[in-house]
Amino acid sequence: MKKYLIALVPVTLLAVMGLRSTSHSAEKNLTVAYKFSEDDLKPTETQKKVEELVTQILTNYHYRRVPLNDSLSSKILDNYIKELDGNKMNFTKQDIQDFEQFRYSLDDQLQKGDLTAAYQIYNVYRKRAKERFTFVNQLLTKPMNFNVDEIYTPDREKAEWASNKQELDEIWRKAIKSTLLDWKISGKADTSAIKDLKERYSRSEKYFDKTKSEDVFQQYMNSFTESIDPHTNYMIPKAAAQFNQEMAQSFEGIGATLRLDGDYVTIIELITGGPAYRSKALKPKDRIVAVAQGENGAFTDIVGWMTDDAVKLIKGPKNTIVRLKILSGDAAVGSMPKEVRLVREKIKLEDGSAKKDILEFTNNGRPYKLGLITLPVFYRDFEGVRKGEGDFKSTSADVKKFLTELKAEKVDGVILDLRNNGGGSLVEAVSLTGLFIPQGPVVQRKHADGEISAEFDRDPSVTYDGPLAVLVNRFSASASEIFAGAIQDYKRGIVVGEQTYGKGTVQTLVDLGRFLKGEPDNVGQLKITMEKFYRITGSSTQHKGVTPDIQLPSGFSAEEYGESSQPSALPWDMIATSKYTPSADVNEQIVSSLNKKYQEHLKSEADLKKLVADFDYWKKAKERKTISLKEDKRRKEIEEQKKRNSQDLAEELADVEKPETKTEVKTDSVSIAQAKQKAAKERREKDAYLKETERLLTDYIFLAPSNGIKITQNKK
Repeated sequence: MKKYLIALVPVTLLAVMGLRSTSHSAEKNLTVAYKFSEDDLKPTETQKKVEELVTQILTNYHYRRVPLNDSLSSKILDNYIKELDGNKMNFTKQDIQDFEQFRYSLDDQLQKGDLTAAYQIYNVYRKRAKERFTFVNQLLTKPMNFNVDEIYTPDREKAEWASNKQELDEIWRKAIKSTLLDWKISGKADTSAIKDLKERYSRSEKYFDKTKSEDVFQQYMNSFTESIDPHTNYMIPKAAAQFNQEMAQSFEGIGATLRLDGDYVTIIELITGGPAYRSKALKPKDRIVAVAQGENGAFTDIVGWMTDDAVKLIKGPKNTIVRLKILSGDAAVGSMPKEVRLVREKIKLEDGSAKKDILEFTNNGRPYKLGLITLPVFYRDFEGVRKGEGDFKSTSADVKKFLTELKAEKVDGVILDLRNNGGGSLVEAVSLTGLFIPQGPVVQRKHADGEISAEFDRDPSVTYDGPLAVLVNRFSASASEIFAGAIQDYKRGIVVGEQTYGKGTVQTLVDLGRFLKGEPDNVGQLKITMEKFYRITGSSTQHKGVTPDIQLPSGFSAEEYGESSQPSALPWDMIATSKYTPSADVNEQIVSSLNKKYQEHLKSEADLKKLVADFDYWKKAKERKTISLKEDKRRKEIEEQKKRNSQDLAEELADVEKPETKTEVKTDSVSIAQAKQKAAKERREKDAYLKETERLLTDYIFLAPSNGIKITQNKK
């Protein structure tokens, strides 16, 4: 879920601030005595220069101004080891002890452009991985006994390092046995399972052999940058090109950003408006274990694949079907993958545009008409702005049009749905807030040099001043948090849902080629944090995000998802409050009354009771850290999961958009539009969070009837 609010500050800013171009003299001596063998991966001279340049930029211009010292060196070493072997399946305890020689020297090496330790550690990892491939091949020649009563712990992140090779062999034996047992229970023949698993690890070994020096360099540099801040990253040219393409909002396929995490191709971000986003069946941290083409194509196992090769399989012609087997990021230990069906398409900027609906709702025996505006991202046509186009596309313009239409239709209140909205344009977050308030400050910014400024809504008109509810969840971030926080601070409406992500930082892109000219290789880009956001109350949105007035049940803990799950995240803090005048629309008494109503709903509404029960079940299931490797016990575990999942999975698959190509479906534009409207209505009826927001908004209208809609605009 990393939707960056990028400040498009010219890279010349750094030059103005005094950053010199970097050049190395040939006289620099390595501080670590290590001789690379012929088979080892080695750093290039250009990489050494990039390392020193990035170190200069981060130590001088990053918001945090973290000193490059022994403490940071220690964090970098731990990050790098975790990046290479996070599940502790390759290194032994002796390897880790050997790496201790670098714990307090990486800071010195970074300043000198010395990459010896980084590549020395990686080459040990490379050697250990090859030993594991050899062991797996030997193990798969022997029969497995699935009647032995033993257990396996898949998540080894907090486990001790294996004392020796024999302990690693035992860990890997159980891991292989677990995979074979699951395949056996799913109906795959033993011979087929052995063949497929041999192919999986053979393929992984080939991919491993294709690792290049630049891949190692990026891993190490990001172990450095992410020790300072999780949103500061170094991108090699290939990664930089992909990032720039994503920022241009032009995508093909399912609409997801993928990255290799261990052996799994993992979803990092869902592209707003894309098939994966609209399916509601996928989320960040989900792992793709297999891919199939069309309605009936056979699944291809992609565990161990490189991301580029997996993407080639997932992508395809527009309007074709791809089926994925997904292992949820928050799944309990030993969970079986679910199947998700998607229709590929080209994703354009307008696919993430705001949408308007009318909801008919009855509460306390009284019918209500509510306006629903769904906003997937804060968009703004910067190119249209640059050209001076008067009707350029923007969030605030679209929402203003919808609000005017909703007022004409005499809605009783409006819900603005910001769930899964990862942010976007800061300008639009400010402008959107201005549609609901008279002029005033919306957000404060603190720069790396300590200077504080505020972004203002300077338009005194108010487009909509009726009852308002803002719906957020754990994946509402950045610009979404600015808007929701401002609405809450101005007491302009109620905020409902889950605690938001907590990303209160701004990043600037730096093209390193501007400072390293004449290099034989492209040197990539650096994304660096240089600002923090603060609410008008002075409270940072960092870490805490926005806490809703009425908090609904959540399946996502702050320890697993959001900014607070990142060890190096910048801290929460406060600055001075801006001068602003809150409205009288919401007060503590109203919020207290609504929370009492919500507690009553928890006891009486079936959808909320089911939601709470499901979250309780999965919380307990996730607490289980081991799975059985005895066939009859494992079958019982899987059957229990299937019973629990069957109804939820059926609902998820029913919500996935079906293609409009079957003969019994009318394909004229009117019929397609009607079918989509019907499907959207059915999804809304199953949306427990939206239904509860409708209840709370109508309770709010009932409790504060004087806040009814006002058709006229306020001018001040």
